[in-house]
This record gives sequence, structure tokens and C-alpha cells, in this order.
Amino acid sequence: MSATAPDNKSVFTPVRVAVVTVSDTRTEETDKSGNYLVECVKEAGHILVSKQIVKDDTWKLRALVAAHIADDNVQAVLLTGGTGFTFRDNTVKAVTPLLEMHIEGFGELFRQLSHAEIGSSTIQSRAFAGLSNGTIVFCMPGSPGACRTAWEGIVAQQLDSRHKPCNFVDKLKKQ
Repeated sequence: MSATAPDNKSVFTPVRVAVVTVSDTRTEETDKSGNYLVECVKEAGHILVSKQIVKDDTWKLRALVAAHIADDNVQAVLLTGGTGFTFRDNTVKAVTPLLEMHIEGFGELFRQLSHAEIGSSTIQSRAFAGLSNGTIVFCMPGSPGACRTAWEGIVAQQLDSRHKPCNFVDKLKKQ
């Protein structure tokens, strides 16, 4: 068994997930990144609790993510967008104060994986993750390619209870 293969002897535990797209311009019809994450969540066997688009506004975004963290029915929040280097990118500023523990390795590994795809432009990604109230929060860039890189290279494994040697499922709140 490789280090990234799920342990097929273990029982799969579905995670209850909220997907949030951070954008001033996306609609349900044009939200390729959010819709990609929704499909990934469902195909992996997890439970989609909600899918929303929120304006790239610090306070609206912080309120929505805080509500998800407080919601006993949400164990994971996948955010796409608002992690770049413009003044409109407010995800880092909005979400960071809500996190009890930061997962530094997520951003580091995301940028490493992304470097193989887009080269040094990956340094402009401020992708990050953390834990609060038994809820894991993954913040990814807004492009479908970046969401694919994060999902396939990190998130899918870390939300899979069968992934060894460790994953985040046992650290999430129980219902």
C-alpha cells in the first residue's frame, strides 16, 4: 500500500461539508470552482450541507464562515477564491482570526504541487487551512485548476477516514 492510498480495510466515514465561493462576479451558472468542489465532495461520498457564493467582503465572509464553524452539522468548509494578492482578496483577512489552529503544511504543500503546474506564479497564492470548533477550513484559490490541485493532492485524502498514516476526520466534531 502506498502512503497516499486509502486503507481499504477501514470504514469510510462521510464528512459533512459546506462549499463557499468567494467572488464579486460569480453566479451559480459561472461558478466553475465551487461547482467542481461540490462534485468532488459528492463523488467522494461526503455529504454536501450547503453551497454558497459570498461577496469578497471581509465581514460578510467572516460571518458566513463563523456560522459554518458554529453549526453542529458542518465538519468541513471548502472555500475557493479571495486568496490572491489584490486588495479585493479578503479571505485571509476574514478567516484567519476564526481559526484556533493553523495547518501551515496545507499552504506549503499546495504551493509545492502548484509549482509543478504554474511555476513561480504559485508564490502569489495565499492558500491556507486551519481548525476551529472541530471544523476544518480549507481556503483555496478561485481557479478550477487550483481547486483540482488542492482537492486531488491534499483535501480528498485528508477528508478520507481510510487515508493512512493520518487524516483529519478523527479531529472533526461528531454529530
